[in-house]
Parts: sequence; structure tokens; C-alpha cells
Amino acid sequence: MDTSQEFKIDKNNNSKPQQRPVFEADELEARWMQMQTAGASQEHSVLLGIYERLLQRGPWRSWAKPLAVPDMAALYAALPNFAQPLDEVKRQLALSQDSDEGLALMPMLLLGPPGIGKTHFARQLAQLVGTRAELVSMNAMTAGWLLSGSSPQWKGSKPGRVFQALAEGDFANPVMVLDEIDKASADAQYDPLGPLYNLLEVDTASQFVDEFVDMRMDARHIIWVATANDDRHIPAPILNRMNVWEIAPPTTDQARGIASRLCHSILTEHQWGRFFEADLAEDVLDQLARMPPRDMRRSLMTAFGNARLARRDRLLGVDLPDRSPQRQRMGFVA
Repeated sequence: MDTSQEFKIDKNNNSKPQQRPVFEADELEARWMQMQTAGASQEHSVLLGIYERLLQRGPWRSWAKPLAVPDMAALYAALPNFAQPLDEVKRQLALSQDSDEGLALMPMLLLGPPGIGKTHFARQLAQLVGTRAELVSMNAMTAGWLLSGSSPQWKGSKPGRVFQALAEGDFANPVMVLDEIDKASADAQYDPLGPLYNLLEVDTASQFVDEFVDMRMDARHIIWVATANDDRHIPAPILNRMNVWEIAPPTTDQARGIASRLCHSILTEHQWGRFFEADLAEDVLDQLARMPPRDMRRSLMTAFGNARLARRDRLLGVDLPDRSPQRQRMGFVA
């Protein structure tokens, strides 16, 4: 069968300079032809379908890059305890303006206590660059094939998250967020962090092979952001491949600023926000400042609901939920 006629695969992409190929079209075409000639079994029908979809779509993906160094003042204000990694992002964005290269960020590890905004930072980074954030929860990861795919011979096998982000996604340079990388199971039979030894190195990432699809992918442009509470459970070779940024909880003044900006954001996002005063009382700010940033939004949403029930247009301290360590007991009492 003449695949060039049936799929009309675009191998040159001369009309779209803001794109990059994420796989070799000729290699994919050869594998598709080999499977067609051999006669794919039922267990390989999924793989054959993937090949055909990729042939139809072609290897080119969008190359996200700001046209100029963006104004990051609002980001610094919203994430005041992330000044150091933001400085590094700004430096690399400035360098990327002088060439046709993308944002060349060394993989980064954001190290700090829960709830201080590490995952939020990664999502904001993707928005800043103009790409997509792909969240991979590592706390339940027991094998590396979550990232690199598993062999088609295994029941329930499928491509890994890297392949899905590149080949089935829209960008050649997505932000891959490895959330809670320190909690990846160290007792697994197969090292769940194994694929990262190659993926975090530019030279080997350019020849990354997903085990399910069995073809080379160019993963060198992925922007890697890992989060962790404790680096003692992360292998040294992985740490050596990353810039490690220790993120402290925001100071009281910083936390008050975060709470105030978050309140304004929430009221702007919702039509019911017009019924409330945007400025928070001092006692409300004090209570919010004692919470991790992750808890502030939930607390504010609860407080707005309580204030509305009380027919008030301004939040009071009593509107905020009780965040004491004690929790309501579940079940029946004899």
C-alpha cells in the first residue's frame, strides 16, 4: 500500500516554522508497513491504530515560545517564595530570544513542605511559555512504564506518558510535572524512576524509545519540573541531573499578599463576586496567612458561601472554616 498517498504525511513542514518534529516519519512509516506485511494479530490492533493516527497527523508539533521576555511582575507577586526559580526562568527566556531555540531549562526540582504552591508554579510556568502542563502523580507509581510505556506482550499494556504528551499532544515542548517524585515506590520490582536517567539528559532524550510503540521520540525539548517534600529518597544520579531549588513557606507578609490577590482573583472569576467587597479585613488576612497557599482557595470559597448565607457582602473571621487538626469522626457511635 502506498502510505504517502493514503496518509499524505508532511515530512518537510516548510510552511510552519513554529513547529518541531517529535518523531521520524520514515521510521514510523517503515514500522507500519512491517506490521501490515506480517499481518497484525488482534493483540497488536491498538498499536496499529496508533501508527495510523500518527501517520495521518504527521510528526510536527507546536513549538511554544514567547515572542519577547514577558512581564513576570504578577508572577513574582503571586509566588513570592519562588523568586530564585523564577529568576532562572527569566534568564533562560532572555537567552532564547537571540535564537530560534526554545526555552532551554535544566530540569528543576522544587523541594519544600506540602501546600506551598510547587505544582501551581509548574502550571504557571507552562502558561508563561505558552505550552501545556502534563501532571504525572508519582506517589502511586510502581514502575517506570508509566513514563516509558510497557511491552505490547503484556496484558493491559499501553504507551507511556511521555509518548502521550509528545505524539498525541499538541506541543514539542510541554511541561512535564513529576509531582511528589520522592514518593515513587522504592520497593517496586522495576525502578519507577529508571526512564528519567535518559529523559533528563539532552543527548539521550533525543533518542527516547517508548517500549509500547517501539519507535524513537525526540523528548529533549520537554521542560521537566519535579516536586518533592524530601530529597533523601531521590537517587543521587537523578538529583545530579536537576537544579534543586529549596522553596520555603511564604513569610507572613507574603502570605497576606497571596491571600489578598487570591481573593480578588476568585471574585473576578465568578459572577457572584460582584456582591462582595474585594478587600479583606485584617483578622481574615491573619487567619489566611497561617494556612498553606493550597488551602487558601478552599477556605475562601467556604467563607464566601457562609457570608452569602448570612446576607453579608464582607467576609468575617467566623466565615472561614475551622482548620484545627481535629477531624469529624466517621462511622456510627454505639
